Amino acid sequence: MKLSLNGEDIAQIIIGASVLAVPISFSEEAWTSAINLPLPNLFLVFLLSIGFLALYAYQSLFQASIKYRMFIFIFRVVLAYLLTAIVVGVVLLALDKLPLLTEPIVAIKRIILVAMPASMGAIVVDSFDKE
Repeated sequence: MKLSLNGEDIAQIIIGASVLAVPISFSEEAWTSAINLPLPNLFLVFLLSIGFLALYAYQSLFQASIKYRMFIFIFRVVLAYLLTAIVVGVVLLALDKLPLLTEPIVAIKRIILVAMPASMGAIVVDSFDKE
């Protein structure tokens, strides 16, 4: 596993996030669930997303060896989540389902809710050429 991150890695994360963000973002269930989801549950969804990303990256990308690569491990997990959130936000914006100016809490809730499965797609596609 290389210690650097390049344009191909970023493209893989974006494509992987898009694979799941697009169909889920079209779901009215995702839009309404985000509105009704209590903040503690939303926080749990966020923690699960980060946890799944970290677990998959640890096992697949880093092959359970992060002792001397902790910074790049954390950076990769955070970057995968942030890029996923941006992809989700753009897709929801394109669908006119991201009310950032009128209902920012709803917008953030929708991003976090849709980012959970989309982030898994991002990290899985990112791992394809690492073997």
